[in-house]
Amino acid sequence: MAGRHVVVSNITRTDPKIVARLAEAGVSTIHEAMGRRGYAGTELRPNQADVRIAGTAVTVSSHPGDNLMIHAAVETCQPGDILVVTTTSPSTDGMFGELLATSLAARGVIGLVTGAGVRDAAELREMGFHVWSRAISAQGTVKASPGSVNVPVPLGGVLVSPGDVVVADDDGVVVVPREEAEQTAVRAAERTAKEAATRDVLRSGELGVDYYRLRTLLKDLGVQYVDQA
Repeated sequence: MAGRHVVVSNITRTDPKIVARLAEAGVSTIHEAMGRRGYAGTELRPNQADVRIAGTAVTVSSHPGDNLMIHAAVETCQPGDILVVTTTSPSTDGMFGELLATSLAARGVIGLVTGAGVRDAAELREMGFHVWSRAISAQGTVKASPGSVNVPVPLGGVLVSPGDVVVADDDGVVVVPREEAEQTAVRAAERTAKEAATRDVLRSGELGVDYYRLRTLLKDLGVQYVDQA
């Protein structure tokens, strides 16, 4: 498909049961469970608070300042998808707003993640359509330039392929490759259980420096405890 503009209609999606398990874990836990991989970076900010979503990626590669391919992507979406929109060069233009969100919501899409900008921020929150974006911008766009739908796209240094799992919450966005999703869900659950046990220990008053056995490390690194009168 190199050198061509395409709309891929049918993609292989991650099992919804695995997606739901990853949603329970959240972004930070999944990132750690993957060996500190998959995080899409600090530029992607939530348009709402206290919301976590997880879904399968439908990807869009667009020309900057042009939302033609977002419209083309809508008919490829299914319930439980998250639309992932990127541009071929950096852009903060408001490529997405309340009308496109209405169209996507009618097909069961649960949110948008974009490396560009969105508009109608208040309206999106009011209608409950959840967005993570690089910017909020009133700058308008056109519908004129070709791009592609459901091809691998770069998002904040992470490669997103159609059908991958996208998890987004107040901590940002993490992408789990479809072929790693089940194993990551297992590791994330294990990490969640371990953190719960650690939380109980710390709540009891035990110091982290003792629980994690860090005193020897501090000594080896030359850190000294000094009493001052």
